[in-house]
Amino acid sequence: MISKNGEEYTVTLYKRQRQIVDYISQFIQRNGYSPTLREIGDAMELSSLATVHEHIERLIRKGVLKKTTGNNTRGLVVVDDRFGVGNQGVNLPVLGWITAGQAIEPYDRNNAFFQVSGQMLTGKKRAFILQVRGDGMKDEGVLNEDYLVIEEDVDIKDGDNVVVILENGVALLKKIFQEATRVRLESTGIATQPIYATRVQIQGKCVGVIRKF
Repeated sequence: MISKNGEEYTVTLYKRQRQIVDYISQFIQRNGYSPTLREIGDAMELSSLATVHEHIERLIRKGVLKKTTGNNTRGLVVVDDRFGVGNQGVNLPVLGWITAGQAIEPYDRNNAFFQVSGQMLTGKKRAFILQVRGDGMKDEGVLNEDYLVIEEDVDIKDGDNVVVILENGVALLKKIFQEATRVRLESTGIATQPIYATRVQIQGKCVGVIRKF
């Protein structure tokens, strides 16, 4: 919610804009200052600084970001309090529900955030949360309504727990292993038959599980 001239209004952000704001906010919360255009570009995999600058200017015009005075390469401030700095951690957006054997569904609670310890994250990329629906991941040690802390595009190594999307759109939480012409996906919990796939979309690395009691 943005406040301007005493009035509040809702701003609509496109997917890439939301990703950039999330990253900037999380960077500030971890480091105490904003990232440079180059750091934003690296995190978003945008090689053109002009493109990054254009995104930033649009977010400033929308009132989500503002620049501090002076010639400061780290002079960005997040205005929208939905992305604000937490006192005890990093605020991550809850983006969707993950159910074993189904596609990821958008979260049904608008503007939901969850605060996590900054020590869980590398800070190199944007992070977000998926909430588990159902008991289909109990073999992975994950229960219904658990929260998965996911960090995008971090360096994935063999044996890492990742959220992957198969070609048929199914979402899974598995340990990943790279083979010559395919990947092998294994259960993180009990021993089951591995899944082999030639094409998967890695949503990110699972760096933590939050369980409410």
